[in-house]
Amino acid sequence: MSNVRYVGLDVHKDSIVISVADSGNAEAKVLGMFPNDINKVLKQLKKLSPDLSLLRVCYEAGPTGFGLSRRLKKEGIHCIVVAPSLVPQKSGLRIKTDRKDARKLAHYLRSGDLTEVWVPDEQTEALRDLERTRDDAKNAERRARHQLSKFLLRHDRAYRDGKEWTGKHMTWVRQQKFDDACLQCVMDDYVKAVEDATARVKQLMTHIETFVDGHVLQPLVKGLMSFRGIQILSATVIAAEIGDLRRFKTARQFMAFLGLVPSESSSGNSVKRGSLTKTGNGHVRRILIEAAQHYRHRPVLSAALRKRQEGISKEVRDISWKAQQRLCSRLTHFTNSGKPRNKAIVALARELAGFIWSLGQVSQVLV
Repeated sequence: MSNVRYVGLDVHKDSIVISVADSGNAEAKVLGMFPNDINKVLKQLKKLSPDLSLLRVCYEAGPTGFGLSRRLKKEGIHCIVVAPSLVPQKSGLRIKTDRKDARKLAHYLRSGDLTEVWVPDEQTEALRDLERTRDDAKNAERRARHQLSKFLLRHDRAYRDGKEWTGKHMTWVRQQKFDDACLQCVMDDYVKAVEDATARVKQLMTHIETFVDGHVLQPLVKGLMSFRGIQILSATVIAAEIGDLRRFKTARQFMAFLGLVPSESSSGNSVKRGSLTKTGNGHVRRILIEAAQHYRHRPVLSAALRKRQEGISKEVRDISWKAQQRLCSRLTHFTNSGKPRNKAIVALARELAGFIWSLGQVSQVLV
């Protein structure tokens, strides 16, 4: 192991700064800045060691993605992608450059102080991009609707006959006419923007349903759908964002990854816990909080839930039923204790994460 060399890469769109630290206590050295070209990077790495298995390489997760990591692994080079927010920082330093960042990565890789992030396979990452695109489309639809509704409100056109954005409401919106041609032009543009955004969301939802069928994550998606409050979209988000749940050794570790555990600042005999950490994967955290709302009802196997549980193993169905009983009971306890509803729902989401972790440990999800 004395011949192992630790390499830190500071990766940008057009350039990569390479730094190397040898085994021992010697300071990490910068090799230089090179174009962001995988072949040129490989050429430099091969100069460091004829035996590529003796190289340990890392770079921070960022907008350049995981392609570099996958390619290096194919070449037999051990490469990890690290969490930028968990890289140790020295509070006294006020100078930050690409060269310093690369040296820092090589140094902390050698000392073992970096936290590795999960790198999904290409098929899983593609599904994750699809469900995130649908989330972006939903946000765009929400913004378009907000702009249209505020435009109408500014001109004394308020809808008071029921819930907004239903078929009845959209019929009312289309019936609104303005004498001023300029205002009518604005109105038509806003309506079209809302209709286009809604159509985009529906189309992406159809794509999700299509691509989940036959995907490597399909068994996990079906298993997640056996839980109350989790249908195909929520299940796809959880599966694509998390992947193999067995990479979390305990349920508590999974809860912490989702940012659903309270922050803590304790010292000596003083124990002080604060609000949620909200670290880790915010997409799954939001989905679980939404799903937890469904457990305010008494435990029951509805016709829709029974249909979703068809073909699911008894062990998974038992976990789902236990979750219903436990979470409904907990919410009743929280309510009777006077706990604020929002805090109670988040507490339920944390426990729901534990049941989902248990599902991930089951060897046979489908029968």
